[in-house]
Amino acid sequence: MKDLAGTNIAVIGSTMMDLTVYADILPAAGETRFGDSFTTGFGGKGANQAVMAARTGAKVTMITGIGRDGFGDESLQNFKDCQMDTTSVLRLETHTGVAHIWVDGQGQNRISIVPGANFALTPQDAIDEVGKLKNVSVLIAQCEIPQEVTLAAFRTAQELGITTILNPAPYQPLTDDLLELTDWLIPNEIEFAELDHSHRAPDSDEIIASLRAKGRTIVTLGGEGAALVTLDGKVKRFSAKKVSAVDTTGAGDCFIGAFAAALASGASEDSAVQFGIDCATKSVMRKGAQSSYPNLNEMDFSLIVK
Repeated sequence: MKDLAGTNIAVIGSTMMDLTVYADILPAAGETRFGDSFTTGFGGKGANQAVMAARTGAKVTMITGIGRDGFGDESLQNFKDCQMDTTSVLRLETHTGVAHIWVDGQGQNRISIVPGANFALTPQDAIDEVGKLKNVSVLIAQCEIPQEVTLAAFRTAQELGITTILNPAPYQPLTDDLLELTDWLIPNEIEFAELDHSHRAPDSDEIIASLRAKGRTIVTLGGEGAALVTLDGKVKRFSAKKVSAVDTTGAGDCFIGAFAAALASGASEDSAVQFGIDCATKSVMRKGAQSSYPNLNEMDFSLIVK
């Protein structure tokens, strides 16, 4: 297998432009300081996951909102460059979402997100765009667009027989209705603890297995890999190769995009998880989010078993 061509998935979620300033010392209130460098980069958890899925060769439909501005133009072109279906990228009468990021000399960051067009999406937009999907087997969502939009998307997806994957990030309380419509819930360790009724970390198989009575769960564990709750309620752990991480930004999104594409291709659950881990492990050895994701030639498709 050389790629996942012939696989069709969709992502509904956020598109952001990341504006990052690097400075040894960040300015205090009312103070002006010189920075060391500045970068712009494509971001947003939805866009990140969609781009990673598209890198596998899968056909990805992106459902998102962008503004009628320069950042919107650039984001749309980025999707096109990734060979994604952009017919559901909506141009809305506001600005494209931006994340203002300040990073100091110790690597500590401060981030202000202005959602813009991401929060201008409506439940009706979700119903309309998901309803148009053809031959799509998996729909991914996150928590950077209004939850009622995701709920409408998942309800429509379920009616069409499309498998739903929710990455509950950044964390917010989830409604019972949304959880009911979520086939696969994929939190990281921090999000797991927020979702757990006693706010326990995923420190044991028993705790991990107890998170949900219905639906499937995967917990991403950073450098420790991931844990999958099997159909019979047991926990299966998958390790990651030990590497020297340069930048972990977007690694969770990389895992989800790769896992979802593999799952939609008909891969076994185990091999889809292992493929996702392998792609995410490669991503942490480079800087950035989308810019760090492996290309087709770097992916190990031998991990995928159908």
